[in-house]
Amino acid sequence: MKKLSVLFAAILMMASFGMAKAQKVATLDVFGVLNAMPEKKKADTDLKAFADTKEAEIKKKMEAAQTKYDLYMKEAQTKTEAENKARGDEMKKLQDEITAMQQKAQKDLQAKQDTAFNPIEAKLNTAIEKVSKAGGYEFVLDGNSTSLVYKNGADITDAVKKELAIK
Repeated sequence: MKKLSVLFAAILMMASFGMAKAQKVATLDVFGVLNAMPEKKKADTDLKAFADTKEAEIKKKMEAAQTKYDLYMKEAQTKTEAENKARGDEMKKLQDEITAMQQKAQKDLQAKQDTAFNPIEAKLNTAIEKVSKAGGYEFVLDGNSTSLVYKNGADITDAVKKELAIK
């Protein structure tokens, strides 16, 4: 019985080796390719300008609120309780407006990022697919991945950059 199970295991192993197919694997420096794309550089510049503009608007509003707060604190002793309460409510409203501005700016920035980067990502994926098919690669791994333990496949970074006509 023991010989039969060893024989069965040997036959099963030989069959699985026969079915196994060598798979071509390549690596790609995705970050390097993305940063070399002119579209990505332009999108980064545009997004930074947008973020800077929004940040300046928020900063201006915050400075105005701080100035008003300082004035109100300075004058608080000379005002009635009702006036101070109204001023406190006004400051709370200003703080809520600033918070809303910050949230809207973040949401708008995210929307702009999505709009800017989706076509870039699609273009990169198309180039990767084209180069992978031309090279017969079944898998392409990001060469910068920390989870990659062994890397001995072909690096197609240059081919993808060539496909995208970037240097």
